[in-house]
Amino acid sequence: MIARILSLNPKFIVADEPTSMLDVSVQAQILNLLKDLQKKYGVSYLFISHDLEVAEWMSDEIAIMHKGKIVERKKV
Repeated sequence: MIARILSLNPKFIVADEPTSMLDVSVQAQILNLLKDLQKKYGVSYLFISHDLEVAEWMSDEIAIMHKGKIVERKKV
């Protein structure tokens, strides 16, 4: 899936729970790959996750939503 997306040369990718169903070791590999691709190709992500630790590790800024409204924002 990641290769297919990158073949389109995007500048912005929406990643909705991209690692939620993966075991921890595979999850770490995918997250590291996404970070490497971000550095190499300058792509930006909207990373959607229920796992705040993962979101914080992947992000420069986090917005917390509740019932469709942003209730908190923070720079990481």
